[in-house]
Amino acid sequence: MLSMKNIIFILGTRPEIIKLAPVIIEMKKKPDLFNVIVCNTEQQKELSNQTLNYFGLKADYNLDCMTQNQTLSSIQARILTSLDKVFDENKIDGVVVQGDTMTVLCGALTAFYHKIPVFHVEAGLRSYDIYEPFPEEIMRQMTSRVAEIHFAPTVDNMVALLNEGISENKIHVVGNTVIDALSCLSDKVVEESEEFFKSKNITIDENLVLITAHRRENHGERIDKIIEAISYLAKKYDNHTFVIPVHPNPNVHDKFYNKLEKYDNIQLLPPLDYPSLVYLMKNAKLILTDSGGIQEEAPTFKCPVLVMRYETERQEGIEAGVSKLVGADTDKIINEAEKILSKPKSETRLNAKNPYGDGTSAQKIVSKLNDYFNL
Repeated sequence: MLSMKNIIFILGTRPEIIKLAPVIIEMKKKPDLFNVIVCNTEQQKELSNQTLNYFGLKADYNLDCMTQNQTLSSIQARILTSLDKVFDENKIDGVVVQGDTMTVLCGALTAFYHKIPVFHVEAGLRSYDIYEPFPEEIMRQMTSRVAEIHFAPTVDNMVALLNEGISENKIHVVGNTVIDALSCLSDKVVEESEEFFKSKNITIDENLVLITAHRRENHGERIDKIIEAISYLAKKYDNHTFVIPVHPNPNVHDKFYNKLEKYDNIQLLPPLDYPSLVYLMKNAKLILTDSGGIQEEAPTFKCPVLVMRYETERQEGIEAGVSKLVGADTDKIINEAEKILSKPKSETRLNAKNPYGDGTSAQKIVSKLNDYFNL
């Protein structure tokens, strides 16, 4: 029996926190085995802290690494430098990262430089196009090169890792922790979300359409084409309510408000907290998104998803028929959306089960880490 291990979770964006929170909560149930350290790079400062609060968690370190209009190189340098200080101040036995953000890559690199094992949650997602999604595809591939254990959500993800020469005994198929996170929603939280939308005079009914768009590769002309499709749909389906939580990036925010604010049935909102976003997914007739997490969450609520990307690393949803790739192609977005919007909601619900998990991923991950450390 070995002594208690110091495990640091390095996170910084809302999706990372949503997907790591169940693992942190599960690990904290074993205080005799694990000392949990939570380090928030604050890659998304407001959203990350808000989401930690929702799960009843608090960061031990807040790095405040972001500045306005930073380049990828500059943010990487700041996160690496800040993390180095955290590692110097603590005896760390293992590093947990999730996904494919700059925070993930920097956490993995810092651990590698300090010769500390990296445990990669949501490993093995691949599009095999280094610019779709950009820069995430390269970040997750690079993280895989230094990870000690790969927690793959699906068999397809495991196969991708095996094809890259990673040893089978370092890969564990555990499902996606985002499904675990959904089970954390209490009835009280749902009721509070309902009241929030009532206070905004937003109608949540059978004709709700949820739209999110923020990915870097969709900036520029692509966002213009997406907005053109939304404009057409809002005009044609004026009995539907289109709710769009708008990303604060000026490349997205300004165009959405300039082009779409005039429509009475389009509700432009600031970024929503996690429970409110889940409430919308739960009630939506259709979701249009370029988000990765929503592709995983929406099938739980039987809601069809149009993925406004040209490549997706979440092929399981495409194969199961719960999501469809439409890119930033105005005509394709319109044509596929009309197949859903032209019918009553009751006729558009999905029959397939969620291919991404069953809600027990966090337990499996902590159990495998117990085994790894022989605790």
